[in-house]
Amino acid sequence: MMDENKQINNISQQLGEPTEVKQAMKSDFPAQINFNESGGEATEQVAAQTNVSGDAATTNSETGVPATENTGAETAALAELTQQIESLKTQLEERSTQYMRIAADFENYRKRTSKEKEELETLMKRNTILELLPVVDNFERARSHLKPQSDGEMTMHKSYQGVYKQLVDSLKRLGVSPMRPEGQEFDPNLHEAVMREPTDEHPEGTVLEELVRGYFLGDRVLRHAMVKVAAPKEDTPSTEEDQSSPANS
Repeated sequence: MMDENKQINNISQQLGEPTEVKQAMKSDFPAQINFNESGGEATEQVAAQTNVSGDAATTNSETGVPATENTGAETAALAELTQQIESLKTQLEERSTQYMRIAADFENYRKRTSKEKEELETLMKRNTILELLPVVDNFERARSHLKPQSDGEMTMHKSYQGVYKQLVDSLKRLGVSPMRPEGQEFDPNLHEAVMREPTDEHPEGTVLEELVRGYFLGDRVLRHAMVKVAAPKEDTPSTEEDQSSPANS
């Protein structure tokens, strides 16, 4: 009996049986039955472990070759993605450059259009005011020539002078301002000489009188002023010529 227990303990240690199996083997139940049951369970556990180890080995051996292939596929996919990223970067730079060029062209177009619009408005205003300037000239001539004598004439005079003042104020609001060329040097960009008067009281080229008033529209000439300009006085005959004339006679 002692030999059998020792033999059972040795087998249990070899098979790695749990302590409960050992204790069961030492109980009063028949040793052969416990041994057979415990041995069967232990044998099944060992077989299961062997099968699992074998499956794992089989799996590892089967996945060893595909792992290399997967690594190569991943490298190729990464290279393709990198190429796509570089291509997208290039396209983005091209689109950015194109956008900047379009934005610059649009800004130039906007400035050019705005300038053309301002010039067109100024031209339309200029042409309209030029049509009104003869009316202003007639009011000024009437004021300088008409001398009211009676109360009725004075009332009429004040009436049309009020209209003249209203017209001049409207032109001022539009940016029209008159020239004051008297006493200034003649400037062909501003003045138009229609008369010359010999005189030694003023230097040659001095504007003596404004015959038709000139006007500015902003900082541009709206209408040139028609003026009379000082000219050098003609030389008088010399004394010798005066003396020679009686002798010859």
